[in-house]
Amino acid sequence: MQLSKKQNEYIINATHRWNIKSGAVRSGKSFVDTAYIVPKRIRDRAGLPGLNVIMGVSKESIERNVLQPMREIYTSDLIGNINNRNVARVCGEDVYCLGAEKVSQVAKIQGASIKYCYGDEIAKWNKEVFQMLKSRLDKTYSCFDGACNPENPTHWLKEFLDNKKLDIYLQRYTIFDNPFLAPDFVEKLCIEYDGTVYYDRLILGLWKRAEGAIYRKFADHPKDFVKEPTASDLTEIVIGVDFGGNKSGHSFVARGYDRDNNVYGLKSIRYMNTDTKRFKEGIDSNILNDLLIQFVDEVQEKYGKVDFIYWDNAETTLGQSIRNAMMKAHPNVIVRPAKKIRIKDRIECVLRLMGAGRFFITEDCETLSTALQEAVWDEKALKDDRLDDGSSDIDTLDAFEYTIERDIKMLTE
Repeated sequence: MQLSKKQNEYIINATHRWNIKSGAVRSGKSFVDTAYIVPKRIRDRAGLPGLNVIMGVSKESIERNVLQPMREIYTSDLIGNINNRNVARVCGEDVYCLGAEKVSQVAKIQGASIKYCYGDEIAKWNKEVFQMLKSRLDKTYSCFDGACNPENPTHWLKEFLDNKKLDIYLQRYTIFDNPFLAPDFVEKLCIEYDGTVYYDRLILGLWKRAEGAIYRKFADHPKDFVKEPTASDLTEIVIGVDFGGNKSGHSFVARGYDRDNNVYGLKSIRYMNTDTKRFKEGIDSNILNDLLIQFVDEVQEKYGKVDFIYWDNAETTLGQSIRNAMMKAHPNVIVRPAKKIRIKDRIECVLRLMGAGRFFITEDCETLSTALQEAVWDEKALKDDRLDDGSSDIDTLDAFEYTIERDIKMLTE
């Protein structure tokens, strides 16, 4: 098993109560844990009182990021699957595998004593879960290993890591600390994140504040992203629908993929509830249905089809009304609620697509173009939030993101 200089340093120096690696993506932080640290810690404590625990954002992420990589090295004979009691058999010991995004997910270990815990993607955890965990590592031999990507410098985990009074070994990584990555991969990833806060965090491994324009590359040169596909270029067309409140608008955005998984904003439009000249009585569900049917008609006329519609799942009544209307007008179009995954993950995906030269818009996407140019980070927020005070068109950004959020893994692999 070949390890980098940084990984060997961790094995030698990670002798503290808290041992955490912070830094860039693909820098080798997790590999040394799954290949060596986690099995060793579990075996060293075999037979001693206390629980073994692996925590991640979800059980699915634990399986993907921790158990499966270990299984590839040690086989399924030593690394089992998570059962219906949230327990996996690892190196002959029971290990509780628990999602840490919500406090309710870890209720099973409240009051329990933990002898070893491994933490995956710690910065994405619920703060209260981490606080509870601290009190559970109560044996003289209890210890924690974990890894994270940096976030905002005011993040609760950064505050913990900076506490000099605690027994913490912190190791920092940049992407350049992994000598086993192909140089062209590193170069492409650097280009994708260039000019964004994610370059500082995910390439250089720094805890940096998100500030200024979000889509800086697009805002500086919006015309560089204009490209018109032909109908035959497109493999899938999806429409996102975001419902607005009294002072905002209802936004429709059509998105297309081509055979290379390039992403096209095909058409966008926004109807304001404050437009009393056009909508004297406001935009009710019937008017909204008619406007969407017209939008679908126009997209189909130009590109030949619409495959899916995803609507803002916060407005169930309006969503069901749209579904019923589309069943009559366009029965072949599948209508579903949006997933609405974390906004930060949606933003990062779009930024990577832009950086990789895989994001385009047509001249029919004026509202989407304006929304991308005007989007800025909320500098007063304690976490990464885009400013949503009515000064920019968040409705259109949401509508577009509903069309790609289910495919983020595929688009960014």
